Amino acid sequence: MNRIAYLFSATLLLVACSGEPASLPEGEVADPPPVGEATEATRAANAALAERLPLEDQGDFEDAAQGLLAQIDGDAIYAEDGSVIWPIAEYDTVTGAAPDTVNPSLWRQAQLTNMHGLFEVTDGIYQIRGYDLAVMSVIRGETGWIIVDPLLSSETSAAALKLVNDTLGARPVTGVIYTHSHADHFGGVRGVISEADIEARGIPVLAPIGFSESAVAENLLAGNHMSRRAALMFGNTLPHGPTGQVSIGLGPGLSAGTIGLIAPTEEISGRGTRRVIDGIVFEFVDAAGTEAPAEFMFYLPQFDALCTAEVATATFHNALTPRGAKVRDLLAWSEAIDHVLVEYGDADVVFASHHWPTWGEANVASFLRGQRDIYRYTHDQALRRANAGGTAVEIAEDIEEPGVQGEHFDTRGYYGTLNHNTKAVYQFYFGWWDGVPANYHAHPPVERARRFVAAMGGVDAVIAEGRRAFEEGDYRWAADVLNQAVFAEPENAAARDWLAASYEQMGFQAESGAWRAYFLTGAQELRNGVPDVGDIQTGSRDFIQGVPTVDLFDAMAVRFAPEKLGREPFLLVFEFTDTGETIALDVGPAVTMPRLGAPEEEAAATLTLSRTAFNDLILRARTFQQLMAAGEVSLAGDPTALMAWFGALETPPFWFNVVEP
Repeated sequence: MNRIAYLFSATLLLVACSGEPASLPEGEVADPPPVGEATEATRAANAALAERLPLEDQGDFEDAAQGLLAQIDGDAIYAEDGSVIWPIAEYDTVTGAAPDTVNPSLWRQAQLTNMHGLFEVTDGIYQIRGYDLAVMSVIRGETGWIIVDPLLSSETSAAALKLVNDTLGARPVTGVIYTHSHADHFGGVRGVISEADIEARGIPVLAPIGFSESAVAENLLAGNHMSRRAALMFGNTLPHGPTGQVSIGLGPGLSAGTIGLIAPTEEISGRGTRRVIDGIVFEFVDAAGTEAPAEFMFYLPQFDALCTAEVATATFHNALTPRGAKVRDLLAWSEAIDHVLVEYGDADVVFASHHWPTWGEANVASFLRGQRDIYRYTHDQALRRANAGGTAVEIAEDIEEPGVQGEHFDTRGYYGTLNHNTKAVYQFYFGWWDGVPANYHAHPPVERARRFVAAMGGVDAVIAEGRRAFEEGDYRWAADVLNQAVFAEPENAAARDWLAASYEQMGFQAESGAWRAYFLTGAQELRNGVPDVGDIQTGSRDFIQGVPTVDLFDAMAVRFAPEKLGREPFLLVFEFTDTGETIALDVGPAVTMPRLGAPEEEAAATLTLSRTAFNDLILRARTFQQLMAAGEVSLAGDPTALMAWFGALETPPFWFNVVEP
């Protein structure tokens, strides 16, 4: 046995006997346990959960397998250049008993979410599951296919539609529905339809009221930050397997293809609003402000089928997603589910934008009631404790798991959790601050960490305390303490390694796929550094061309760095020849304010071009000089004003630090 191994074995023995970490020669720190192995504390925690849940229940597996018609041949879905968009074979490895390194309840959910293929929901309604984070539903109209939620990537949605046509017979797409404003439900639209086809054949593209505004807000206004954190939340850089990514809980994972956007032809409001698409009657139910700022559910009378979008799925969802978003209203969420329970709870089948359907009137009502109850319970019990003086963290520790979570797997925290959702309820009503004066203007993380480390007697003492907590199986405290060491001394290898080990065990224990991915990716970045996989485009051409022009300028305005302007305020005008739009930019000393329409005052410069050429410009596909040379742009007025504004726009880095300073 080498010296380090001997010291580590001695450490474990001493902790077992005395609860204190073994002392080491000055300047030496014991190595953490081997990467990728579950500790005894993790194995015990996972075994305890398995003991109290009926994991052997096969009901969900029977539902998830019901109606399988066909599967995509091959081990992956590929892009035109041969790169892997969706690794089918890697998800097929989640079989057998749960390994020590995966929460057994999450392993069960992974086996369910990874089941893939074309499934019949009922005669005339089909779903393609297991080839992206979301599910694409297909409804047979009188003449063609009505596509509901065309996945995240055009490559996966095209493969899904091909599977449908190959299995059921080729039909044209006669309608598209986006149930809500998250990219995994509209990003693949160009894999099933084009703008030209929509215009030529008058194809309706329906979305909930507020869809366009919400889609832009999440994907452009705040897209860079959300996308960076989403890389941790979805485990994009983790390997697939028992020590890495196995499932997000909401679905297997994210596809790696091309994300686009085609603007809806109509945004639907109200509850009970009817539209007929290719002979099929839809009754839409507005659910704005629940799982997404813009969302609807719908009922299909001809099929006696209810689609609950992402409002009710086979998991407890997020009130505040780890990637960051606007806090969601769990009261409104529970009320929306209660509405469809009352109006459509006797439907023959309920299906959603994730997971598998539920059949039978009694089962449909039970599913909807359980979903309603978990959101209402979390809302009411969080507020009950807050009104008694509890803070967000205190409430999260105090609230008890309700009985419905022990009885209905679909209410368990495979994505959202009771812990962080109660904190989100607190934030929804009271904001980020817990009311404690010391927390209102505390030092920022690095300065706080340096003071924390100094007060504890230096970084070696902090690491020793973190080791002690780790060896006792208290990984939460170990992570808290060791995080201070990392923020105080980012290059300290021992602090990074022990913090990574703490995150890894927390990930191995997590029932939430999002928690698991976040912790394990955090551990990976501490060990290997921030990934160097090139720049990430948070706004692709396929997406940008579907964004309303004024919204695009709003997205550019949040990149405006006023300190880089260096001149007096001025007005810019952009005239778009192909859309007939005019945008005026009021460029001031602190803000850029876009306005739709021609201004009354004189502009410093007016740029005339097509919207397509402008897209090239902001995507850096072509330079201003190239557009001028091609005769696709004309400029009147002061060109330095235009250059000053463009020069003041920042392009933020994508791979910024998250788990370290």
